Amino acid sequence: MQLNQITLPSTDVARSCAFFSALGFTQIVSNLPNYARFECADGGSTFSLHRVDSGAPGAGIVVYFECDDVDALYRRLVAQGVEFDSAPADQTWLWREAYLRDPDGHVLCLYHAGENRRNPPWRIGSARS
Repeated sequence: MQLNQITLPSTDVARSCAFFSALGFTQIVSNLPNYARFECADGGSTFSLHRVDSGAPGAGIVVYFECDDVDALYRRLVAQGVEFDSAPADQTWLWREAYLRDPDGHVLCLYHAGENRRNPPWRIGSARS
């Protein structure tokens, strides 16, 4: 199996469409005001937005979008007025991460892990450990 689609609840799908379009994702389905789907530029994964009537529960949920150059993307988005919770920073688990929230408050992480995403030095059963 391969995870390639996630759906986020949204109280205003059109507003969230504008946000995710500004982040650089390609909208491939529009059924406003109830639904929209986006395609990631790399890897063929998709995610969608589904309208809900009230604030979406989501405590603890983080959606990760990997990119080659977190710092360049961060600078471009900040220049466009996108607000971040934290600037890019190297983590002890060998990922470089920056955090922001979508208009419904979902936590998003823009990151680069490269080979360390699937094969960190401490991977179970790894010759690297």
